[in-house]
Amino acid sequence: FKDTENSGLYLGFSAGVLGSNPAMAEDLITKMFPMPPEDHIAIIKAIAYSGLPNWKELLRRFAERMPARAVVVDKYLTDKLPQLATLPLDGGPAPLDIMWGWYFASGSFEPVMRIVNVLSWSKDGNKVDRLTIGSMAKWTLAQNAARDMELLRMLKNTVAHESKETAPILREVVEAAEIGDVGKIRKDALSAIETLKVKGSEASRNYSWWGQAGQTALALGCITASALGQVQVGVPCVIGGALSGAALMVFKPTE
Repeated sequence: FKDTENSGLYLGFSAGVLGSNPAMAEDLITKMFPMPPEDHIAIIKAIAYSGLPNWKELLRRFAERMPARAVVVDKYLTDKLPQLATLPLDGGPAPLDIMWGWYFASGSFEPVMRIVNVLSWSKDGNKVDRLTIGSMAKWTLAQNAARDMELLRMLKNTVAHESKETAPILREVVEAAEIGDVGKIRKDALSAIETLKVKGSEASRNYSWWGQAGQTALALGCITASALGQVQVGVPCVIGGALSGAALMVFKPTE
């Protein structure tokens, strides 16, 4: 949790555990407090992202244990910082990680739909950050659905309800998952990013965005383990911190 840019998967997983266990939420939060004070921001975000109807009440109840984070607590309580449902996904890989962490912990389709909603970005010809996030969304959906039959079923049922921009991309995801050809999505994404780079747009020349990416939940080992849709498989990966900067290189364009 010390690096906020790299903690998305952990935050999402923690929030998903709380949100899917409302009767145990208070006890679970209590047991998080052996965490050092510098990591209390993770507890605050897990509560705020949990989606629990009484999350503000819970946050107020535990705020006195986190006096150094009073400003952040107040911002969440006064709705100055977003909850999971309104968390923007265009700020780098961390929000995408949060959505997958939430899904791994809860099995809820809500964070998956947030990921589906940015699939159209994989066709963005002007902004390298959106193109990359959209490509990551497309690849992780296919990679996970290839190993998680319930996720694949949900995605197939969703196609008919998507917009004309998103539906064909989601069909590609479903087809890649069904036939086990996820590599094609990666290849197409790399080609699109390289094309945007060659075009020389201002956005494509700005590589400072990559400095924010760091280690993401796109690490192949972690996603493969968690994609089985079984918490007992995903937990060791999350707790063990099996994240790798190599995953970023899957989509980072060459200099």
